[in-house]
Amino acid sequence: MRKALLAGLLVLTACSSPPPQAPPPPPAPAEVVLGQTVVPGTKAPSGHIVPDVVGKNHQQAQDTLQAAGFYKLDEEDATGQKRMLVMDRNWVVVEQIPKAGTVLDPKETVKLRSKKYTD
Repeated sequence: MRKALLAGLLVLTACSSPPPQAPPPPPAPAEVVLGQTVVPGTKAPSGHIVPDVVGKNHQQAQDTLQAAGFYKLDEEDATGQKRMLVMDRNWVVVEQIPKAGTVLDPKETVKLRSKKYTD
């Protein structure tokens, strides 16, 4: 009788073990946020997303790009007069290279083409 009771307890113990755990769900896709590094392993290239600064004054555009992680900036007079952009707040960005939304290594250059508000 004792052996039967022990055998029954062993069967109950074996049946009461927790079920095997399911593997964790795959990570959610990365959400695109300006200035955020794209998650490695996704189909997107690694780098930062270039923000849209066209239409902003030149100083504000530089501040926006730097906040997004881009510090290597180039600038030029978009009118072709080859003027130096001395007072950045007097200029408006009319073109940026590369375009907004591009994923770019932050070590690469972003070029701002601007003109004076009075042009």
